Order: sequence, then C-alpha cells, then structure tokens
Amino acid sequence: MAAENPNVTILKKLYQDWHETKGQSVDSFMELMADTIAFSSLANGAQGAEFTKPCACPADVRGYFDGLLENWTMLHYRVDDYIADGDRVVAVGHTAWTNKATGKTCETPKVDVWSFSDGRITSFAEYYDTAALFAAAT
Repeated sequence: MAAENPNVTILKKLYQDWHETKGQSVDSFMELMADTIAFSSLANGAQGAEFTKPCACPADVRGYFDGLLENWTMLHYRVDDYIADGDRVVAVGHTAWTNKATGKTCETPKVDVWSFSDGRITSFAEYYDTAALFAAAT
C-alpha cells in the first residue's frame, strides 16, 4: 500500500481541528503559511463578504480569518474526499455557518484547492455557493 501524500496528512489534521474547534484553530493554518501566498475566495471581497478579498501574505490571510469569525459561527465543516497530485491537494466537502448579524445559516458544498512547497502553504482557493452566503448575510 502506498504512503499517503504528506500534504493530505497535514490537511486532514488541520480540517479535523478546524471542525472540532468550530474555527478557533486559525493558528494551525497560520503556522504553515509561506511568506507569500495566493489566497482567494469565490466571493472575492464583494459587499457583504469583504473579508473574502484576495490575500498575498500571512497578515492578509489572518484578516480573512478574523473577518470570517467576527461575522460567522461555524456549525460544521466536513471533508469527504481528498484528491492529491504532488504538491496540490483538493479537499471536497460540506460546511455550514450562521451569520451573527442575521441569524441565518449558509449551508454549502465546499471545494478547497491547496498548493504546498516544502510543507508550506503557497496557495489556497475556495469554492462554495455564494448565493447561499449572501442570502444568509442579508
């Protein structure tokens, strides 16, 4: 049996902690960020989800997490499949968050695409139902 991709092993632990702490394990992600990163979210900083603007460095990514957790409460985060090809890993799952201002919940399929270099995160892109996000935020 072939050994598991080391980047999948890293992500399995990160996602498990992310779910179990309901998003309070941000430092675990931050510790693995490269000095420069291409970090993007499908909402792309649109009004009502300004925290999703593109990020280029760990400080920007910290701002993303701060904005997310300031405005939303995680209900669950589940990854069902990991697809790995060298330093790229795709995590496919489902998540649900409640907007703190409206009390509405956004449930959405979720796909995250990660790239690593020497065990450090160099890029991240997330894909989800933006219509559900904005419906819950307003």
